[in-house]
Amino acid sequence: MAYANYELNGHHHIGEIEGDYLIPLTGLTEIGPQTTTEVLTSAERRHTDRVRLANVRLRAISPAAGKIICIGLNYKAHIEESNRELPTYPVMFPKYASSLISPDADIVLPPESSQVDYEGELAVIIGKAGRRINEEGAADHILGYTVCNDVTMRDYQYKTHQWMQGKAWDNSTPLGPYLVAPDEVDLSSAAISTTLNGEVVQRSDLSHLIFSIPRLIATVSEFTELRPGDVILTGTPSGVGYRSDPQLFLRDGDVVTVDIEGVGTITNKVTAEQI
Repeated sequence: MAYANYELNGHHHIGEIEGDYLIPLTGLTEIGPQTTTEVLTSAERRHTDRVRLANVRLRAISPAAGKIICIGLNYKAHIEESNRELPTYPVMFPKYASSLISPDADIVLPPESSQVDYEGELAVIIGKAGRRINEEGAADHILGYTVCNDVTMRDYQYKTHQWMQGKAWDNSTPLGPYLVAPDEVDLSSAAISTTLNGEVVQRSDLSHLIFSIPRLIATVSEFTELRPGDVILTGTPSGVGYRSDPQLFLRDGDVVTVDIEGVGTITNKVTAEQI
């Protein structure tokens, strides 16, 4: 099963995907902190109220996430292009719910940054609370998967040894389009790619993750309780613009697409902020 957060006639809903339609779930307004796996799967489906996907506005998955934990340097080839050593512990940094935008919203270039970069990533959405989760039981805590572009302001990222100021810009991070249930997709070697203006700039598959999804869940939950709606971004493959030769940054009018096999695709136009 796959689900979407959507807006119709000014109201928010969760819908289950059925072909070209969304089937509203009774009593639920968005995938987020109140949406456990049990709540999502047991909700009544209102088939008589189904709506066409083409007639709604899709919203970000988990737009009110309590925590967004991002993983850096989780593909070997990306580590090599970054001239760094292979980590023995995941590199982590925070992002905030205010960063999230809908899966088809424009990526707006802030006037303060001239080095805005793309980063295609798989996102994990938590569906069951837990602290000190072991790897063997980590799958029980996953609500589903979705697609993210972890847009990064590189000139701000490298102002200090900490990355937050380059990663947590408001209204910068597309997340969606759908939440895909864990039993609906095989991620063991699912392809992931990023395309900029029709040219593939990132290409890998999820078998190349250094730290697996269960390992990430176990590691994060050692120091903080994971709760429903929390998001873990699992890292980006090689091919980021900052490490390209010549460097390649997002510009007004660009179109960037992130695709993950079996999970979905997000496409966003890039626009300059009007101030």
